[in-house]
Amino acid sequence: MTQDLSAVAWPVRTDRLTLRPATLDDVAALWRIRRIPSVHEWLGHDFSDEARFAEMMADPDRLTTTLVIELDGAVVGDLYLRVTDAWAQSDVAEQARNTVAEIGWVLDPAHEGRGLATEAARELLRISFEDLGVRRVKALCFADNEPSWRLMERLGMRREEHARADSLHRTKGWLDGFTYALLVSEWSPGPSSAGA
Repeated sequence: MTQDLSAVAWPVRTDRLTLRPATLDDVAALWRIRRIPSVHEWLGHDFSDEARFAEMMADPDRLTTTLVIELDGAVVGDLYLRVTDAWAQSDVAEQARNTVAEIGWVLDPAHEGRGLATEAARELLRISFEDLGVRRVKALCFADNEPSWRLMERLGMRREEHARADSLHRTKGWLDGFTYALLVSEWSPGPSSAGA
């Protein structure tokens, strides 16, 4: 079961960015970013075809887990936020509902090097912990995707798993994968968070 993100007062603003739920009107801008080779390299889906991407984004489950990152009114990337249940024994499963968030990010390379991905992801942690009330946030990536795991570390996330050759990459074959996580008790809002 996933939690409805309507509990958040959208749009959310940080020092420089606006975060909001994606709409079908965002598909062209998001596809333009996702088809850039350095971005496409690490994404879990093949975004070489705009029609296929539009069809995927039309799926309500996908659309409701995608947040747009805007800078000065222009789409510069997107975030992934999916709230789920933690694993639990059946007699306490109700207490584990909607306690875990998985997050991810995509940023247009033209805007790299300015701390925008960190600012957006830090706000995503705040939304997860404060607005949605989860107790744990996790993120996954290929071990070879150094910019992604370096961002996780800047956010204060801890590497919990280094899985050997567990992730199949479309051109590189079997690669190692990393899982990072952070508990609400470990989290500290950063300077670019909008606050509660």
